[in-house]
Amino acid sequence: MNSPTTQIHSHRLAAVRDRARDLGIDHVVVYSGEDMSYLTGERMASHERLTALVVPVDGAEPLLVLPSLELTDVTRRAADRVGARIHPWADGTDAIALVTGSVAGRVAVSTALPALHLVPLQDGVDGEVVLASEVIDHVRAVKTAHEVGELAEAARRIDAVHARMGEFLQVGRTEAEVGELITAAIEAEGLTRAEFVIVGSGPNGADPHHGVSDRVVETGDIVVVDIGGPLPSGYHSDCTRTYSMGQPSAEVAKTYAVLEEAQRLARESVRPGIAIGEVDAAAREHLAAAGLGELFIHRTGHGIGLGLHEPPFVAPGADTVLEEGMTFSVEPGVYTTGSWGARLEDIVAVTADGRRDLNDGERGLRVL
Repeated sequence: MNSPTTQIHSHRLAAVRDRARDLGIDHVVVYSGEDMSYLTGERMASHERLTALVVPVDGAEPLLVLPSLELTDVTRRAADRVGARIHPWADGTDAIALVTGSVAGRVAVSTALPALHLVPLQDGVDGEVVLASEVIDHVRAVKTAHEVGELAEAARRIDAVHARMGEFLQVGRTEAEVGELITAAIEAEGLTRAEFVIVGSGPNGADPHHGVSDRVVETGDIVVVDIGGPLPSGYHSDCTRTYSMGQPSAEVAKTYAVLEEAQRLARESVRPGIAIGEVDAAAREHLAAAGLGELFIHRTGHGIGLGLHEPPFVAPGADTVLEEGMTFSVEPGVYTTGSWGARLEDIVAVTADGRRDLNDGERGLRVL
């Protein structure tokens, strides 16, 4: 009898086949990384040596092509979960030919497949090569209740780190020192690692992807703290809060209140059947009406799951129709170059009749 784990991955494989069949695709070539992990439960290394899972849409046996040196219990277990035949190859073998000799017609390949492998694969395939984003990305975007539960648990743990921020974020410490304390707290919560830590104090808060630096946190600073990490299962967390080192100015408080309302409106717009671009518009239009539109310089959010950033993307005009089980961030921000910035981010899950907020920490401008 199949184990529950095998059943999960067999179901995912069937969903990919069904989606590919609907799109007129004959074979799907899955590259190592998040797509491979999603289908097999194992994240296999590839580097310059090709590892790929070839999935015939007609239901025939999949083929796992991998370097002989990667033939381990892990890869055997992965192959078993999807009923794949393993074809190990040794250095000196044309690994691309093992794939191209097994496919024909319309072949969809993982978007992460590097040019090192993609170009010769295109040259060798007897048919059309297309991206598999419309196949795998769509299937991955719609989470099961179990997956939503994993994301909710990851969110709970990262919320717990933000709740302790007063211990870490203090005047006189450098951003890097604060980052080290946050990293230790993330790991103490049982997340496998700090995937990223952003501590943007004062003018550094105006850079959405700042990271940390040797700048010393000062009284009066507004500080953007964006942190996340995965559970052992691989499902990610990602949450941003903004802090004020002492009482903020009236202008900062007013601006942040507009941002908080924009984020609330965007979250409350989430429901099945609408285009995801409407979520972006809810935040963007509110900020624009308050004269802050030019300070919002990025999309409103991104999908999250086994990937930290994955489809669907909450961007202007995006036409992905929301379905129950989709999960993504809602994170509008305002950034005044050379002065300060603020961002507010939560992960939401689309439900049958609306949304579920997976983060539940305090959303206001917290004074430390």
